[in-house]
Order: sequence, then C-alpha cells, then structure tokens
Amino acid sequence: MILAAGQGTRVRPLTHDLPKPMVPILGKPVMEYLIEHLARHGVRQIMVNVAYHHQAIERYFGDGRRWGVELGYSYEGVVEHGDVVPRPLGSAGGMRRIQDFSGFFDETTLVLCGDALIDLDITAAIAEHKAKQALASVVALDVPREQVRAYGIVVADEEGCIQSFQEKPKPEEALSTLASTGIYLFEPQVLDMIPAGKEYDIGSELFPQLVAQKAPFYVQNRAFHWLDIGRVSDYWSVLQRVLKGEVDNMPMPGTEVRPGVWVGLNTRIDWDKVTIEGPVYIGSSVTLEPGATIVGPAWIGNGSVISGGACVMRSVLFDYVRIPKGAYFHEMIVSRHYCVDRRGETLYRGDDRSHLRWGDARGHV
Repeated sequence: MILAAGQGTRVRPLTHDLPKPMVPILGKPVMEYLIEHLARHGVRQIMVNVAYHHQAIERYFGDGRRWGVELGYSYEGVVEHGDVVPRPLGSAGGMRRIQDFSGFFDETTLVLCGDALIDLDITAAIAEHKAKQALASVVALDVPREQVRAYGIVVADEEGCIQSFQEKPKPEEALSTLASTGIYLFEPQVLDMIPAGKEYDIGSELFPQLVAQKAPFYVQNRAFHWLDIGRVSDYWSVLQRVLKGEVDNMPMPGTEVRPGVWVGLNTRIDWDKVTIEGPVYIGSSVTLEPGATIVGPAWIGNGSVISGGACVMRSVLFDYVRIPKGAYFHEMIVSRHYCVDRRGETLYRGDDRSHLRWGDARGHV
C-alpha cells in the first residue's frame, strides 16, 4: 500500500499543480523510486490511495507493467453541489475502504508513504515481522537525540514491543531516539480494528488502539537511508544528497562528459567558455551561454537557458527556466513561475519585492 492521497501543503508551491508523490528527483517522480524498490524485493501487487491531482499519478504509472508490478488505485472523494471533490479518509481509513471493497489486504501488507526515498531491506523487515509473530510492526530509524523534536518517537521495551509514542518531544524529554519512518507492516486482522466509512489515521488513532489492547506490536530498529520530503527544505536537502551520489539505486541520467558532469541530449555548450564544478546534471536541449557558471550539486532541467555572466550555485532548475545575464541563484529551487530558497521562502516571477529575475525559456532563440 502506497499512501498518496495527501494534499502536500507543507511543500507548496511544489505541489501547487501536482501531488507530492509526483515531485521529481533526478527527473523521476519520488513514487517511481518506491515502486522500483518494491519490485526489487518481489512485491508485485500494489494499491495506491489517491485524492488531490489523482489523474497525474494514474496517468503516469498506469497499471504498473513498466515496472513489473500490478498497480491499482482507490480514489477518496465526495460529491458536493454536483462536483466531485477530494476527501481523503486518512491513512488507516483509506486502507479500510479498500478492504471493505474487495478484501485486498488478505496477507501481510507493507505500508509506505508516497513521498519518501528509501533503501530499506524490505525482505529482512518482513522476515523479522513474521519471526516475532507481530500483528503490526513499525520500521524506525535511530536518530541523534538533538533531532528527536522533528519526529514521532517510538518507545519500546527490550524485546521491541511498543509501549507508547511521543510526538516531536524535546530532547531532554524523549524516552527513546527511535523515529518512526512511516513504514509499517500489518497482518489482515489489523484492518478489522479500523472503523469503516470514516477518516482514521494510522499514527494518531490506530497505533494507540494497538498499544491499549496490548497487541503483538513491535518496532524494528533498522539502519537505512530514509529521505523524507515533508517540507521544501527537505526537498532541497534530499536533492543535494542524491546529486552527491549518497543514495543507492539512484544513478545520474545522461552521459558523464567530464568528472562529475552529466549531460543529456542536444545541448548547446561551449565548454571552453563556461565554468562548471560538479556534481552537475545538464538536461536535454539546455543552452549555457559563454560566461555562465554552475557550481554543484546542481540540476539544470530540460530546455533551460543560463545566460552569460549568470551563476547557478547548489540549485535546482526545473524544465524550461531562463536565467538572465548576470543573475545569481544560490541554494534555490527555480521553476518558470516561482523560486523557493532552501528554507521554503517563495518568490513569484514578476514580484516587485524581489531583486531576482528569471523567466520562461520556451521560445528562446
């Protein structure tokens, strides 16, 4: 089960016109990496709950055959005043809706959020879940104590049986340093504990119910990469790590024309007249005018234009962005319509309050 029905409000404007699982990493949606990873571990049947901008997910992924899996979708919405509008049922409520419809969750089920990159050993996680005869398991990551305030913290006994949770505790108040990663394993009986036909959340409602009933409910402390894109600042940080090659199974596209510099097809670059420090990816049909500078880690989207004297440093340009002469973009995410700094501050094109200027590269000669 991939959870993909959320609105993605914390990563706006990236999700203004697309759902969060479709936010691109190295030119591919986040959710595509999840599906590829599931397929590597033999998971072949995947349900996705959808709501906001659901057509984008369904059109891109289709029935899943390109990845060697079967994909199905469960839309969560209602009719109001004659219009169909998204109405997510919560992470647990969406699962119960699918179960009531078809009984799909008839064996051990892995649940993932559609907005994180992971390299978890899924096979080992399932084996541990079964060995403990768990009804439910939470995959956790041990984090430094000073970072616990950013996570939901799992408190368990010596055998790993979960006793309680703490939501973003202060470091001095944290009873554990195990952060829940939003990756869960459930047996079919868990679905019976979720009320039908209502909004219901896994973390805040289902899990306290499992603890109260003293169910065989365990935490797994695993070491793996978990790159969560919960906020715009997270997206920028994740891209920096990926561009540096720190995440497995995420190779840079294009051709490496010099150390740390990858290039797509049909680019216009006078290599003797530009300055490029990798790691940098330069997409298809990109123009770098003489005097342009790129300092990586950086991603230059397809069809973009960087004018002479402009500098793009540790930034991400989406497709068809034009950077004018002399402009300096530092640690920014730039689309044709807006740019966002690494802290999440957004500027829109043409905003008089901004000293930055950029544009649409389509039609550029």
